[in-house]
Amino acid sequence: MSKLAEFRQLEKHLAEQMAQLEALKGDAGLAEEIKFEEKLRNLLGEYGKSLRDVIAILDPASLNRKGAAPAPIKATRRERVVKVYKNPHTGETIETKGGNHRQLKEWKSEFGADTVESWLSK
Repeated sequence: MSKLAEFRQLEKHLAEQMAQLEALKGDAGLAEEIKFEEKLRNLLGEYGKSLRDVIAILDPASLNRKGAAPAPIKATRRERVVKVYKNPHTGETIETKGGNHRQLKEWKSEFGADTVESWLSK
């Protein structure tokens, strides 16, 4: 891109952003938010408190022991389902909750994973 084209593109973006800024300046909701923030910061300064202090008062569970970030929520995993595989060649049956079963791995290497998965009892 030539320098002139880049200059014109930046100039266009700047004009668009200036128009957005002017529109926001006339917004009554923004004026109310600015007024609220000024009053809140003055009140915090008057009592010598920070935003973190206010959060700790209003929602103490949101801060961890160090007072830094919210504590992570531990999700519980659902219990694994027992899968039963029956080898049609030998009639041998395997019950497992995962794919890390020694005999199941041997079958998959010998017969192929897709074939062994087709042996899954339903």
